[in-house]
Order: sequence, then C-alpha cells, then structure tokens
Amino acid sequence: MDPVAVIRSKPYITALVLAAIVGIPISAIAYGFLALVAVIQRLLFFELPSQVFGGTAPAWWPVPWLVLSGLLTALTIRYLPGNGGHSPAFGFSTGGGPVTGRELPGVALAALTTLSLGAVLGPEAPLIAIGGGLGALTVRLAKKDAPPTALMIMASAGSFAAISTLLGSPVLGAFLIMEIAGIGGMRLSLVMLPGLLASGIGALVFVGLGNWTGLGSFSLALTSVPPAAPPTLASLAWALVIGAAGALLGWLIRSLALWLRLIVHVNRVLVTAAFGLLIGLIAMAYQLGTGRSFTQVLFSGQDALPELVEQAADYSLGVLILLILCKALAYGLSLSAFRGGPVFPSMFIGAAVGVAASGLPGMDLAAGIATGIGAMSAAMLRLPLTSTLLAVLLMGTDGVAVTPQVVVAVAVAFVVTYLLPEPGPKTPEAPQPEPKTAPTT
Repeated sequence: MDPVAVIRSKPYITALVLAAIVGIPISAIAYGFLALVAVIQRLLFFELPSQVFGGTAPAWWPVPWLVLSGLLTALTIRYLPGNGGHSPAFGFSTGGGPVTGRELPGVALAALTTLSLGAVLGPEAPLIAIGGGLGALTVRLAKKDAPPTALMIMASAGSFAAISTLLGSPVLGAFLIMEIAGIGGMRLSLVMLPGLLASGIGALVFVGLGNWTGLGSFSLALTSVPPAAPPTLASLAWALVIGAAGALLGWLIRSLALWLRLIVHVNRVLVTAAFGLLIGLIAMAYQLGTGRSFTQVLFSGQDALPELVEQAADYSLGVLILLILCKALAYGLSLSAFRGGPVFPSMFIGAAVGVAASGLPGMDLAAGIATGIGAMSAAMLRLPLTSTLLAVLLMGTDGVAVTPQVVVAVAVAFVVTYLLPEPGPKTPEAPQPEPKTAPTT
C-alpha cells in the first residue's frame, strides 16, 4: 500500500472529518467521567467527613469505602460483559480489537468504582478503552461492513480524544498510544493523523469544559517545580542507581500483583473486597503512623503529586520510606483485582523515591524527582519513550536541564526490568473467563 495514495483517497479524507467530529463527544464523555470521579472522591473523602466529624476524616474512614469498592468492582467484572476491561497487572494490553458496545458499560462502571472509592490506580487505561470502543462503535453504526482498517483508525482516534490532555499534553498521549500499539511505518502515518486531529479537538473540549464548569481540566501538572541544576557526574551516577532501584521496585510490585491474581480467581467478589479492606488498613496505618492524610496512599496519586513535590522539604526520610512502602503495597493489591491504569501511581512512587534520593551527595531535588518518575514509569509501563517524556515534560522548563539524568535512569530501568526474571508465576496465566453463575467458595 502506498501511504500517499491512501492519504489522498476519499475514504481517508472522510475518516479525517469523522475523527474530528467524533473527537468532540468522546472527549466530552471522558471529561464527564473524570469529573464524576473527582466529585465522588471529594464528597466521600473530604466533604462528608467534614460534615460528620467537623474536620478531617479519621484514619479508619477509607476502610469501608475500599471494601465497597472491592465488592462493586468484583461484581461488575463478574457479571457484566467485557470482564471490566484488561487487568492492569499485565500493564497496557493490546490485541483483541477495541471494546464492543455491550462491553462499554462494564468497563466504565468497573473503573468508576475503582477510582472514585480509593483504589490505587489511574484513569488512563479505562479512558483509552472507552474512547477506542466509542470510536469503533461510531464506525459500526455508520457502516456495518466497515473494513478492519477503518475500525482501527477510528478506535485509535477515539482513544486519542479520550486522553487528550490527561497526561498534560496531547502529544504525550499520542506517544503513549503509539508505543502501546507498536504502531510503525505506514500504519503510523495513517493512524496518527486522525488521532492527533481528534486529540487536538479533544484538548479544546477539555479546556472549554474546564472553564465552563469551573472543575478544571484534569490535566497532569505540577504547581511548583524545584529549580534544576546542570547535570553532573554525581547526578548521572545516582541516576544509574535510581534506575536500577526503580526496576527492582517495579518488579516487586508487579510480582505481588500477578501472584495475588491466583487468589482473586478463587472467589473474585470475596477476595477483591478483602483486598479493598487491606488497602484501607494500609492507608489508615500510614495516617496513624505519620500524622499525614491517608489520601496520599489512596487514589491514583495525580492530585497528591503536586503537594508532595511542593512540600518535599517537610518530609523526613522515614516518612518517605513509609509512604513508598504503603503506596507500593496498595498499588500491588489494586493491580491484582481492580480496574484502572498503571501510570499515575508509578509516577507518584517514583517522585517519592526521587525526593528521598535528593539528599544524596551531588543530587538535587529536581533531578531526583525526574529520574524517579522516569525509572518507575519505565519499570511499570515498559514504554521507554513515553516514560522519558512523562518525566521531562512534567518538570516544565526545567525538564531540559534534567533530560540527561532522566534518559540514563529510564534506560537502566528498562534494561534491568528485562534482565530480571519475569514476575509472577512461572507458567503464564491464561486469561480466565468470568463465570456468569453465582460465586463459589
């Protein structure tokens, strides 16, 4: 196939127009989903305890909500079509085609009960699945005998639109989807153009709805970035260490999640509720042990990350180590049984590692945070380009100064991740369909 001829063809021009049109409602739906998650979180974990207790929530407050999250998520996965989407324990999954129309409610509901009630996962994977499913559904409704190429292009465009500004930049979202799908050559040219068009329009919709509703754009951003120092041999050397440490920590988290999946399949409803209880208890223990809010352990970490960076000087090394351990445990438990994305929790843990490492000789705070984010992202996502861009772009204008250290940390983390044994059970676990009968014990 000649890419130039395809781009000049009438069907492809039609696909571009359709991608631009479809990008508007899909991005609006994605914005509404993120807004709903934020409203529920704020209501249950901030406003309600303030009204009941006249102040901040007590340490035990998240425990019942996490149990409820486990119950609702497990019931959704078990009884609604689509298995609630891909398990995040395996990272970003590809293949099998986009989500079908009958599977969309289950994917959305499983993500909503996971994200809004405190489990430690992000919204990016469900949004990619929902956006892709809506894009493909549009093509199927418009033309039932649409070719697979048209479905692929519109599904990609829908995914682009759904996460257009979630990661802080439409371009970063494009790189994420490109690396997930392994798009290259001619497919890259054909898929990226409609996707970028839908993503750009989606970004405008996000910004417009944010200004109109006053809820914000839900984009990843740091409100305060520490000043970066020029790279030194010492900081590059520490980047090697942080990269290796991030790979090892990521391996431990993923191993925990994959081993726990074996228990989940024994009785999904009961075990997921029990894991929700454990996550709540971990968050409670963190608040009781440090005097800091349990919200730093719960949720994706997107909202807590700017506060962590801004107040980095107020954290002792002991508190940071406890935060990393609690967040990592809650993250591994969430990966095993809940539904969501792996990006934001890995970034938060990486930032905490970077803050802890910033006290090392020759290491500054900006470089520590950036290399920690890059290393943990590379370990958990196994997407080196996206991981580098996540760390560099998040640091704003100082990102250029810390790019050498980030590249070193990402490269080391990526290589060490593949040098380590494959995490989880020795024999790859085959996907198990969820029975539609009553749960067994």
